[in-house]
Amino acid sequence: MDFIIVFLRSSGHVLLYYLLPFVVVLGIMIFFHELGHFLTAKSFGVKVLKFALGFGPKIVAREVGETEYSIRYVPLGGFVKMLGEEEEDEDFEDLSPEEKERAFNNQHALKRMAIVAAGPLFNLFLALILFCGIFLISGDHIITPEIGEVRADSPADRAGLKAGDIILSVQGREIGSWEELKGLIENQYSPVQLTVRRGDELLTVTVTPEEGVVQNVFGEEIRTPLIGIVTAGKYEKIDLGVWESVKGSFTETWKWIKLTCLVVAKLFQGAVSIDKIGGPIAIGQLTGQLAEQSFSNLVPFMAVISINLGILNLFPIPVLDGGMIIFLLVELILRRPISLKTRELAQKVGLSILIILMMIVFYNDILRLFR
Repeated sequence: MDFIIVFLRSSGHVLLYYLLPFVVVLGIMIFFHELGHFLTAKSFGVKVLKFALGFGPKIVAREVGETEYSIRYVPLGGFVKMLGEEEEDEDFEDLSPEEKERAFNNQHALKRMAIVAAGPLFNLFLALILFCGIFLISGDHIITPEIGEVRADSPADRAGLKAGDIILSVQGREIGSWEELKGLIENQYSPVQLTVRRGDELLTVTVTPEEGVVQNVFGEEIRTPLIGIVTAGKYEKIDLGVWESVKGSFTETWKWIKLTCLVVAKLFQGAVSIDKIGGPIAIGQLTGQLAEQSFSNLVPFMAVISINLGILNLFPIPVLDGGMIIFLLVELILRRPISLKTRELAQKVGLSILIILMMIVFYNDILRLFR
């Protein structure tokens, strides 16, 4: 009996903190992705036959107007099916001229490109909305420019800086965060004048940075100017208005776009090991861990994963949106569609690449579970 109670409790815990948050987070991201395709297609007058969240058999389906909306059992994707999207449709030739004009494959290449690109772009738009909401509700949290430690015999030590000092300005320019301080000292080997508050005193000291070695987020060693101080790790909340929140959301989204692209580049360079890549199981684990701490943690996590989803979908791999965009670019240049045989061959290659990648990420995910 005790075993049954423990099992039920653990099952309820997994359902509440792992399964449900995972499905909700993934569902929202997929919904926005497919909504981008759907709304752009509708705006160009293309007939949309199906809008589905998930794959496989239908849990629920309803036809509204000319479109069937459905939720399906496998929540690892979704799709929007448009009229004429698949050229091998047998009934296509039987359509009226008016309906043929509304077919996807009869639209100008630029319109089709916009429809395809809208999915990934809506994922980035979702991230913007989420980050903006976070800044509006919670404000921003910055690391204060307070020194927590001064390295022995470092430039800062020789200049007389001490733990507890708060740096107010660099070269006369006021700063409010540790990031601003780092940004002003980077690539600066000449003497730097700092204004420091120590208790009730204001001091002015001159520090000459020296070259040192630090590790970046990928574990690579980078040579950079250092003055030998460590942050005290204190945070300060800053309330933001609407305009500041909007600007902050664009800055944060751009930061994660750059980091996502950089990670991919580092993968090809070998600086990041392929066993670091995670898939749906890894996302589910992270979702559960964050939900256990606080469900509010899922909002920034969803924004970051949505950016990843948008960028990865723009990769020039056939069967992904990016691959389709490449086909359409070639069509614009050649002024004729790529032959169906060539596209089918490219899609088979692309599908093979995706299957290999999926096998790798699932293998990595399962290894992490056992570890």
